[in-house]
Amino acid sequence: MGCKVDTLTERHGLTVAASEYDSVDDFLVARWTGRNGRSAEGYKTLTEWFNKRLLKRIYEAHGRDTMSAHLDREYELITGESTLQRDELGADLATDGLDIDDLGRELVSWSTMRHHLKGCLDAEKDATPATTDWETNTVQLARERTAEKTRSVLSSLSSKERLPNAERAEVQVQVKLTCPDCSVRVPFEEAVDRGYVCETHLETDSETSSKERWRTTLSGLATPYGVLEAVQTVLLQESLLLEAFLVPGL
Repeated sequence: MGCKVDTLTERHGLTVAASEYDSVDDFLVARWTGRNGRSAEGYKTLTEWFNKRLLKRIYEAHGRDTMSAHLDREYELITGESTLQRDELGADLATDGLDIDDLGRELVSWSTMRHHLKGCLDAEKDATPATTDWETNTVQLARERTAEKTRSVLSSLSSKERLPNAERAEVQVQVKLTCPDCSVRVPFEEAVDRGYVCETHLETDSETSSKERWRTTLSGLATPYGVLEAVQTVLLQESLLLEAFLVPGL
């Protein structure tokens, strides 16, 4: 017997827009495990994706607006604490034959999503290498948060028709390190694995000046959603230049 995720998927006929996924389950496992080189996503992110997909289908069945930005705002109110805005939304939903509390109970929790992935689907992530430490985890967390925020921005841009269909874009966040003495640039994970950014300049007599260049460059960069703030303490003692950028692909 399937769990709540299975029941809701079948009851509402939930699907995935991207053709590369065979089903909702295939999408969830691929995103959780980081298949095909993508960054692995956490239970919270996948739970929100599933719930909003479900909410959109319910709204469609009741003839309600399903624009992404509109849906995102109402999802936050439905799952949030009792406020005047939530009460107003509840009254508005009632005109379309929907009860806000019933909707809230219909949505799944992150623990349900965890059970579905690990219990129902027997999905497994690659074992974390023994060398993984808090520094690497901090950078990974910054990437996940940036990707999540970017998806919200794309949803808003799509609703405003400034970037049509933007919410369908795949968001990838990469962190690359550049040698301060030459043009060599490598992904953060690769640099950590091999123990250096640039083999040629691994040993340098200008360590102090390189660190100063790093600090100066860091203070002048403007990266959204605090990515640099999250990883500054990780890399401040190295003579490296951090570059974080987003690669959305339709």
